[in-house]
Amino acid sequence: MRHALKSIPILMLLAGLPLPAIAEKADREKPVHLEADSVTLDDIKKISIFQGNVLLIQGTLVMRADRIEARQDGDGLQSVSATGRPVSFRQKRDGVEEYIEGFANQVEFDNVQSLLSLSGAARLRKGDDEIRGNLITYDARTEFYKVSGQQNVQGPGNRVRVVIRPKPKADAEKALPENKNTPAKP
Repeated sequence: MRHALKSIPILMLLAGLPLPAIAEKADREKPVHLEADSVTLDDIKKISIFQGNVLLIQGTLVMRADRIEARQDGDGLQSVSATGRPVSFRQKRDGVEEYIEGFANQVEFDNVQSLLSLSGAARLRKGDDEIRGNLITYDARTEFYKVSGQQNVQGPGNRVRVVIRPKPKADAEKALPENKNTPAKP
């Protein structure tokens, strides 16, 4: 049985779940919609657990997971943990018509430290650029990323992989400043 959860107060705390700072800022003001096969809400411990085909939508953010657990205290959201094979999310970037996508076996967000962690076959994609590793961490306060390969594994699967595609030539030429003092080409 699927439960569409739209107005449980603890869910509104998930609205503070920031993905990288480049994500659509207006999404934070949008309602959070969650669907799952089952949900457990513990008002005393302030823990919410959504299990089975979990779908979270907030504005342009869409996250899919097998399980999402949210913890809070008196000040609000403390942490969110999502697990799946894989957890996936997609969110529009702020100010441009481009999306950032992420995939990992586990996604953790610590609201107190403003840390996002993707672990286990972690991958982030922005446009044609992509980064892969066993662990990707992002500090939203400092806008600092760190990517680690898998330790104690032999072969190419233990290394961090980055793909940076060149911008199309037309875009690259637009980015160059005009220099009116340069003589014309013969």
